[in-house]
Amino acid sequence: MARLSWKQGENDASIKEAVDLVREHGETLPPIVDEQAFGAMFDRFADAKVVLLGEASHGTSEFYRARAAITKRLIEQHGFTIVAVEADWPDAARIDAYVRRRSPADGEDEAFERFPTWMWRNEEVYDFVNWMREHNKDRAEDERTEFRGLDVYSLNGSIRSVLDYLDKVDPEAASEARGRYGCLSPWQSDPARYGRAVLTGQKKPCDEALLRQLQDILDKRMEYLQADGGEAFFDAVQNAKIVHAAEHYYRIMYEGATESWNLRDRHMFETLQSLLARRDNAKAVVWAHNSHIGNAAATAMGWQGEFNIGELCRKTYRNEAVRIGLSTDRGTVAAADDWDEPMRVKNVLPARPDSHERIFRETGLGCFLTDWRENGQADLTGVLSRPRLERAIGVVYRPETELYSHYFEAILAEQFDALVWFDETKAVTPLTRAHGKGMPETYPFGL
Repeated sequence: MARLSWKQGENDASIKEAVDLVREHGETLPPIVDEQAFGAMFDRFADAKVVLLGEASHGTSEFYRARAAITKRLIEQHGFTIVAVEADWPDAARIDAYVRRRSPADGEDEAFERFPTWMWRNEEVYDFVNWMREHNKDRAEDERTEFRGLDVYSLNGSIRSVLDYLDKVDPEAASEARGRYGCLSPWQSDPARYGRAVLTGQKKPCDEALLRQLQDILDKRMEYLQADGGEAFFDAVQNAKIVHAAEHYYRIMYEGATESWNLRDRHMFETLQSLLARRDNAKAVVWAHNSHIGNAAATAMGWQGEFNIGELCRKTYRNEAVRIGLSTDRGTVAAADDWDEPMRVKNVLPARPDSHERIFRETGLGCFLTDWRENGQADLTGVLSRPRLERAIGVVYRPETELYSHYFEAILAEQFDALVWFDETKAVTPLTRAHGKGMPETYPFGL
């Protein structure tokens, strides 16, 4: 990560003040196994249009289970209608078809096969997905809660989905689309190679052809809607948008991390907006990493020019967007040594003494919620407004270089509206066995 720009020099008195105030304002949470009681602690956020639930790592069981308990409560008791996650659209579309009791697209029998498979193919998500399906069972189709992906990485899958759609509604247009998407054919299995080829002048960009393809689909909106109804058309448009955005992402990823990060988070935000616009009185819960759902402007990310979905949500929806971080001190996590390498269960080091996590650990409260949105908490927000280090573990975790690869500087009180803290956590459990009678193994994940 290597976003450190400052050396910590905080004295013992200021640390003690911060610990005392967080302890005073912290609200002990019930065990997650008591989902009703745990979720009820978050009723205070139910007036929001968007509740963004983060995670300090992509492989921690408690983060998934806490988000599931909170989300169930918001759906059941407060009318939230969309669960939007940091995942690829086509994979999430298969899960969405399952939870909304719709027929999946032809030929789609597995979801989330791409690295990191454990991020969504785990028992924690599986249990939540089946809860969503049961919740939707007796509801009218237009009242069922959706499960959607926000991410931009599904170049190959999205091309296939667009072509499958056009084959059904407009074979002539499908033929033309194949010609346009053929520009990317040599690189579909490894789109990073396409970016290198463009950068080195070996390949002309495909962006104009992909934009024309998206525009052609939009121009035929009325014709296509008459042929298939709105759901399939919306899915095709979204996949065409992803192809265009992904081409751009892979083309600029070698120009610098800031540009590619911003493109990705803008795409995720615009996808969320599209989902909200489709339903009356829509309300969404977003599951993504803390680095996406917190306010980037309050972190070293923002100070070097990056923004994220949390910042864009707050600017657009103001107080109707609530950002809740989830964090931990120690335990185990599912992660890889490097990209595309096997998952391992790794030990998480105790947080550094110059970190925000150290403040929460020393309260001794174990598992608790700290909410600093309300007025009258100037003392609490004051001590959480000092820049300190914050840890971020993604799908790769390198404990041996943790300071430089996983810590960045942040002002916690401006980054989030609240924080859920766990002293100790454990790794997610990847799906390996069947669940439930009469169902294929771990359907709809296809294992």
